[in-house]
Amino acid sequence: MPAAPRPQLMLTEMQKRVLLHLRIAGPLPRIDLAVALDTNSATMTRVTQQLVALDLVTELQAQDHGSRGRPSVPLTIAGRGGWSVGATVQPGWLELVVVDFRGQPLLHDTQPFDDPDPRVFARTLDARLRALVSQHGFLRGRFLGLGVAVPGYALDGDLNRRAVVQRLSGWSDIPLAETFGDVLDMPIWIENDATAAALAEYYQPGIIDRYRSILVLFLGHGVGGGLVAARDLFRGDHGNAGEIGKLFPGDAPRPSGVDLIDTFRRAGVAIESLSDVAALLVPHEALIADWIERVARQLEQAVIGGAVWLDPGAVIISGALPSNILERLATRIEQLSAPRHRGYQAPVPPMLPSTLGSRAVAIGAGMAPIHAITASPR
Repeated sequence: MPAAPRPQLMLTEMQKRVLLHLRIAGPLPRIDLAVALDTNSATMTRVTQQLVALDLVTELQAQDHGSRGRPSVPLTIAGRGGWSVGATVQPGWLELVVVDFRGQPLLHDTQPFDDPDPRVFARTLDARLRALVSQHGFLRGRFLGLGVAVPGYALDGDLNRRAVVQRLSGWSDIPLAETFGDVLDMPIWIENDATAAALAEYYQPGIIDRYRSILVLFLGHGVGGGLVAARDLFRGDHGNAGEIGKLFPGDAPRPSGVDLIDTFRRAGVAIESLSDVAALLVPHEALIADWIERVARQLEQAVIGGAVWLDPGAVIISGALPSNILERLATRIEQLSAPRHRGYQAPVPPMLPSTLGSRAVAIGAGMAPIHAITASPR
C-alpha cells in the first residue's frame, strides 16, 4: 500500500505517547504523566518542555492542593500547535472544516456543489481556502496539511486511486492527490469517507477516553464502514476494511443517504440534496419512518457481523442525515439486535448516534494529517 504524505512535523515515540495520553486522560501534571507512561520525572520534564516549545502542549494554571512543595501544573494539548483542513463532497454540497491541533473545529464552511470533475473541486476549494485565510488571522500558524475524504474504495491497494460513486465519476481511477495537488500545492491525504468519519468520531470526548476500538457506519453517497482498532485506523491489506456497501447490491434499495433522496423522489417529493431532509421530517414522517425501519433491518446484520469480528467498545451510526434520523436508526438497530444477545454474558457494544452528522467526514479528513503526526507506526 503506498505511503501517505510525509507529516509536516516529526515527533519522537515518547512525544507521541505523551500527546495520546493527554488526549485520553485530559490535563495532567508531569508527575502523573511520568507514572502513567512508566518513565522518570527527568525524562518527562525534558519531553514536555520540547512539546511546549513546539506549541503542541501548554501549561494550565497551577493547582495548590494544600500540601508542601510546589503546586502541580497540569499540561494539556494546545490548539495553536497547528491547523489542518478537511474537505469532502456531500450529495449536493462541498463541505470543509478547519481544525486545530486539539481536533477542535475552528471553522465549518459549506457551499452548493454538484460537479463530477475533480479539478473543478480543487479550484473551488482553493478559491474558498484563499478567501478564508485572508479573513481569519488564526490561520497564519503552522499548516499541517489537507485531508480529502472520498466516497469510494481503493483500487489495487492504492489509497490514492479509487472507484468512486457515480455522482463523482471523474474522480475514479486517477491519482487524486496529484490531481488536487496540481491546483492546491499542499500535502494531501486521501481517505475513504467512512474511514474519515470513524477518525472524527474516535477523537470525540466520551469516545477516545472510554474505548480503544470503535466501528462506525456512515450513510452518505453510499453506505460504508470505518474501523478504529487499538487506537489506530484499520484499513486492511488493500485499504478497504469496512467496505460494507458490497453487502447491498446496487440493483436493490440500499441503506444510504442517496437512497433516502431517491425514496422521496419516488413519492413525488421535490428534493435536491440531503441538506433538504431536515425540512421534510414533519410533513413526511410516515415515509421517513418506513425508510428508517427498512434501513435498520438492512444494517443490523452488518452491525452484528462487525461487532463479532472486531469486538469494538461501541458502534456509531453516522452520516449526512439529521440527528433525529441517526438517533432513531441507532435505537431501532439496537432493538433488532437485542434478541441475539440473550444469554450472552460478555459485554455488548452500545449503538450510539453520531453527534457530528455530516461534519464527521470533513472533521475526520482534517484530523488525518494530525493523526499521521501523532500516531505510532505499526
